[in-house]
Amino acid sequence: MMYAIVTIAGQQFKVEKDRKVFVHRLGAEEGASVEFDEVLLVEDESGITVGAPTLAGAKVTAKVLAHLKGEKVIVFKKKRRKGYKKKNGHRQYLSQIQIEDILIG
Repeated sequence: MMYAIVTIAGQQFKVEKDRKVFVHRLGAEEGASVEFDEVLLVEDESGITVGAPTLAGAKVTAKVLAHLKGEKVIVFKKKRRKGYKKKNGHRQYLSQIQIEDILIG
C-alpha cells in the first residue's frame, strides 16, 4: 500500500490512492482536478523516501468532489461572577477531494 504525507491548504494529510479527504475550502470548482506538489514523505514497495523539506518532482493529483460546510461548533465564553457571557457559532467551509494518483519524480 502506497501512501504520502502532503501539505494541502496549510495542513498536512496522510493520503492514499482513492481515499476521500475533507480539506479547507479550495479555489477549484467541483469536478476539477488539482495538483499538490508539497509532498513531504512517500512510502511504497521500495521503502520510505523523506524530503528535505519536500520531495523534488513528487506530486499528488486529486479531484474535487464537493464544496460544503462542516459541523457547527459552539464557542461559549464566560467569566464567573461578572455577568459576562458570549455565545458564538461557527461552520468551517470545506472541500471534499478524492486522491487520484501519487507520482514520484
